Amino acid sequence: MLILAAALCSSVIALIAYWRRSLSLSGALGALGVGTLVGGLGGWQWALLLVFFFVTSSYWSHYKKHEKKAAAGLAAKGNQRDLWQVLANGGLAALAALGNGLWPEPLWWGFFIGAMAAATADTWATELGTLASRSPRLLTTGKKVAPGTSGGVSWPGTLAALGGGMAIGLGAGVLVQERMIGFGLLGATAGLIGALIDSLLGATLQRVNRCYHCGATVEGTVHCGQPTQPWRGWRWMDNDAVNLFGTLAGAGVGGLGLLRVF
Repeated sequence: MLILAAALCSSVIALIAYWRRSLSLSGALGALGVGTLVGGLGGWQWALLLVFFFVTSSYWSHYKKHEKKAAAGLAAKGNQRDLWQVLANGGLAALAALGNGLWPEPLWWGFFIGAMAAATADTWATELGTLASRSPRLLTTGKKVAPGTSGGVSWPGTLAALGGGMAIGLGAGVLVQERMIGFGLLGATAGLIGALIDSLLGATLQRVNRCYHCGATVEGTVHCGQPTQPWRGWRWMDNDAVNLFGTLAGAGVGGLGLLRVF
């Protein structure tokens, strides 16, 4: 019954997100699967944290989107998340819920919190950091880059990452009604480390293409109406892969932190 209830609630949320163009059709189907596993095998606390991530991420994605147009032009995909984006951000959370259903252990709760903290931190940092008044700097060299550039970091974005991760941690503490400060610190740490790993990979190994018409470095394969050419990075390391590694790092910190601290 819990799985059926989770599937029903996830269907409603996915349909609303698809209607509001926050998710593509494949993204909506992916969200249905992730939501069903998390809510059905994790429980209502897990489901509420997932909903918090999705609602806040969707809100910040649409917040002042007209001011983010230039940065959006550098990305391979727009605000409408597809299946791979959903799995990159929520796939590990779904696997943690599956593990919890098959072999119930507190460790899975730590993995879930860490993965959600990293996904939330990265999304908040991207969406709010893009609006910073000063240009971000490449994490590896400190060179100023255009807003939205992979691997670019700024103080507003970093603080947003810290706040997003902490929000997940505090939410977990409220839901289980214990050790709010400890959970808050756990979420903040997992979120910040996950976001930094994301930025580090974005600045080094992520595939980046160059538009030889205007000289811009972008993630997409088309810019200025013309095909772009590979410039640096590994071909398979796109933004979805980078996000997946970021959430993996956050999940590891969350799991280890839960064991060590709690």
